[in-house]
Amino acid sequence: MIRPRKGFVGSRSVTGNVQPDMNVTPLVDVVLVLLIIFMVVAPRLDQDVPIDLPGMHNPDPETKSFDPVKITIVNKDEYYYEENRLDFESLIQRLNDLHTTDPSRRLLLRADSKVGYGAVRQLLARCQEIGFPGMSLLVGERAQRGT
Repeated sequence: MIRPRKGFVGSRSVTGNVQPDMNVTPLVDVVLVLLIIFMVVAPRLDQDVPIDLPGMHNPDPETKSFDPVKITIVNKDEYYYEENRLDFESLIQRLNDLHTTDPSRRLLLRADSKVGYGAVRQLLARCQEIGFPGMSLLVGERAQRGT
């Protein structure tokens, strides 16, 4: 009769205390892959309508102290309320409805640098008639010449 030696798996007389161990290497791999995915995808989640903002020297730092409604003017006849494309009269109607529900809400206006002053001024005048308490213009930073 063959007797199994001590210490072999499958024998009844295994000596020593075997402690089960959790292998965390696959968990760390999965977490790192998810981290990389989120680092790549997250900046693309908050993209606006692509426009070329007019620049100015020494713009004010962007403040996040209020939650404004973002209005974008791409060209003379193309307006966006947040991410929704509207014509001018629909935009004014939506802004009017917004002001009646939340009169303390502010506006943040983004306009392409090729949009004429008249279109921007017309929108600002209509927003003033509605009664918004504050409107901000979003601009880019202009490069300094000669430096």
